[in-house]
Amino acid sequence: MRQCDLKTEANRIFVPRYYYKNTAMRLSLDPVVPTSQEWVDAILSDFDSFLIDHCDCERKASGMAMGMIAKYPNRTEIIPELMETAIEELEHYRDVYGLMQERGLQLPLKVEPDPYIKAFHSALRGPSELRFLDRLLQSSIIEMRGCERFRLVSENVADAQIQKFYKQLWTTEAKHGHIFVRMALRYFPEDEVYDRLETLNTIESEIVSSLPIRSALH
Repeated sequence: MRQCDLKTEANRIFVPRYYYKNTAMRLSLDPVVPTSQEWVDAILSDFDSFLIDHCDCERKASGMAMGMIAKYPNRTEIIPELMETAIEELEHYRDVYGLMQERGLQLPLKVEPDPYIKAFHSALRGPSELRFLDRLLQSSIIEMRGCERFRLVSENVADAQIQKFYKQLWTTEAKHGHIFVRMALRYFPEDEVYDRLETLNTIESEIVSSLPIRSALH
């Protein structure tokens, strides 16, 4: 069934679960728990630290997409999209680094592990097929949290250039969130995808709520 098809059987209408995500047919889910005002205040009070952390997150996101290609070379249907995503994330890395240069900031010599990512990885299942699904859905959820937070940056930062940059960025993150769910739907039944996506989305929000607030993307 194509995404927009509505099928009838015995006078019943069957609609894909993801038809209802929104009118734009987005496949991804918004965060269960919204980001707090305390996080906004923290990043605005130390925006340099936020930029440095954000830059590294873009590097890791590009590496994650390339890593999935290396890990799952037999999933040929999604390799082009993973390549495109990796390139876009690398472009974001370059662009955020450009903002850092304008502010006289350097890349750190040592990058500490991200407690959010570390905690989220622990929720992924072990068997290869289940882990493949979880990694795709985890990627969507992380992108959607980034989308939400980049929107908050664009709405709250005073600098007009940075406002424009983060407004453009959050739309790209939303696209990536959609793409990773679409990849999962290529290989797994819709109900299985959304049951697990909702579970992981809840776990992600529990992690966000439990972590101390800092001037960082996560």
